[in-house]
Amino acid sequence: MPLTTLDYPDHLSCVVFCQGCAWRCRYCHNPDLIPPRAQQMHSWESILEFLQRRQGLLEAVVFSGGEATLQQALKPAMQEVKKLGFKVGLHTAGINPKALERVLPECDWVGFDIKALAENTELITGVPGSGQANWQCLDLLLASGIDYECRTTVHWDLLDPQGLLQLAQRLSARGVAHFVVQHVRTQGMLDEQLTEHNANLGTQALWHDISTLFSSFVRRND
Repeated sequence: MPLTTLDYPDHLSCVVFCQGCAWRCRYCHNPDLIPPRAQQMHSWESILEFLQRRQGLLEAVVFSGGEATLQQALKPAMQEVKKLGFKVGLHTAGINPKALERVLPECDWVGFDIKALAENTELITGVPGSGQANWQCLDLLLASGIDYECRTTVHWDLLDPQGLLQLAQRLSARGVAHFVVQHVRTQGMLDEQLTEHNANLGTQALWHDISTLFSSFVRRND
C-alpha cells in the first residue's frame, strides 16, 4: 500500500505486506497472504527504491502481513528503513514470542492483534497453543515501553458481547491502556461457514463499560 494515514496513527505511511502466516483465523479477509509464497511478489530492492523516492514525503513504513514477524529478514529490513529516516511500524498477531522479541527493539509503534481470551483463541486460529503465544507476546510488548494499540477483531459468531467485555477486563488488568475493537469485514472470509451477516450486537452500555477500562478506546468498521 503506497500511501495511508490509517495504519500508523498520526503518520503518513506506506505498508509492506509480508507473505505467509502460521495461523488460519476463520474471519481472515486476506487469505491470499496465508501461503508462504504468492504469484505476485516484490523484491526488497524494488521496495527500497520506492522508499528512496518517498524520502521527505512519507514519515513511516509499516510491516504487515500475513504475519511479518515470521520473516527471517524482517529485522535487517527494519534497520534499513530506519537508515532512510523513516519510523518503523509493525502489525502483528503475536504468533511467535521469540520472533517478536527479536524485532521489537527496531519498532517505533506496534498494532497488536489480541484474538480472544487465551483459553478461547484456538476457536479462531485453529492452532493449539495459539492463545498462550498471543498473550505471551502481549506481555513482551507491554514490557518494552513501545507505543502501541491493542486491537480485537470481532465476529459475533466467535465472540459474544459478554465475552468481549471479559476480554477487555482481562486486558485492562494486564496493563493495556489503548484498546481498539474492529468489527470484522465479512466479505471473503477464510471460513465460509461463518455467517456473512454480522450485525453489531454491542449495546451502548457495553461500549461504555469497555471505555471506562482504558485511557483510549476506539471502535472501527461499524
